[in-house]
Amino acid sequence: MVAPLVEPADDLSIDEVRRYSRHLIIPDVGMTGQKRLKNAKVLVIGAGGLGSPALLYLAAAGVGTLGIIDDDVVDESNLQRQVIHGQSDVGKPKVQSAAESVAEVNPHVTVITHQERLDNDNVLDIFSQYDLILDGTDNFATRYLVNDAAVILNKPYVWGSIYRFEGQVSVFWAQEGPQYRDLYPEPPPPGMVPSCAEGGVLGVLCASIGSIMVTEAIKLITGIGDPLIGRLMVYDALEMRYTTLKIRRDPNGELPTRLMDDYEAFCGALSEDAAEAAADSTISVTTLDGWLKEREEGSRDFVLVDVREPNEYEINRIPGSVLIPKGEILAGKAFEKLPQDKQIVLHCKSGIRSAECLAVLKGAGYSDAVHVGGGVAAWVNQIDPSQPAY
Repeated sequence: MVAPLVEPADDLSIDEVRRYSRHLIIPDVGMTGQKRLKNAKVLVIGAGGLGSPALLYLAAAGVGTLGIIDDDVVDESNLQRQVIHGQSDVGKPKVQSAAESVAEVNPHVTVITHQERLDNDNVLDIFSQYDLILDGTDNFATRYLVNDAAVILNKPYVWGSIYRFEGQVSVFWAQEGPQYRDLYPEPPPPGMVPSCAEGGVLGVLCASIGSIMVTEAIKLITGIGDPLIGRLMVYDALEMRYTTLKIRRDPNGELPTRLMDDYEAFCGALSEDAAEAAADSTISVTTLDGWLKEREEGSRDFVLVDVREPNEYEINRIPGSVLIPKGEILAGKAFEKLPQDKQIVLHCKSGIRSAECLAVLKGAGYSDAVHVGGGVAAWVNQIDPSQPAY
């Protein structure tokens, strides 16, 4: 149990008393706890899968000021899990759509929108405006940035993560317990952990993890219960099982005192081998489109290999491609399927996995192999918009 994060507001209006009556009759929350919620300023990073339920429940709970930072726009593929947005919001900035939904849920909440990407230049200034941070981002670079900024400013933050059928939640606050770097001292190797955009996520999992994140936020703001400081809650939706693991401070670890120069480089979306292989062996989807036409005419011969997973291949594909998943290439099982006398052209969804496979092929002697920058996502966007994106 830790001390309440904020002081109570001076009062609640009659309308607020009516609205929050079910909170007020809980002894542990009561009038004082609700006034603390009213006085709290909470920043939610990302109005996506986890940010959507988090924002709705923070607003419903009566958190007085909500900050939303996101530089993306609403896409139809978001609607499967990002419940703060609707069909009419497609194409809108996510911060605008989210702010409008929050206003519908609770007009007593002040919303501050930051339509920008969180980075080294703005993170300290933005964080300094809030009492508490909720981090629902889906990439390691931003997670380390959030941690370091929070440590520097001595801000607590609630962290959540989701992937397919599993979610994780913890509270990091260097003043009271471990930091994120104690859980993950170093980012995983490039390509080891797919993003939700590559691996998928069960939509309703966002609600399960997002609601836990808000529960932790309410506990921190009001000073009730035992927050997940020094503990990691893991939720397995398929087994319907919650597991709690202890997180301890690394005795040899150091608290960051300044931001790193380049978090993207630190986390490395591509391995060094993949980046080197792709440096002079990347073609655009426009070039590929020309090559495919030349192949049809008989003036060029190559094998176009899609290294995605079979379920992705069912959604969309580049015509004339053959499916050989990345795992088969990395394990060396695919070489018997690849001809030695034809050029190999690789592609995936965005160009990350295909670059990793390209490095393997280059090492195996396929010196003229190339991969498609932007992958099938760029193909759908630039060449064939009639296909669905994901």
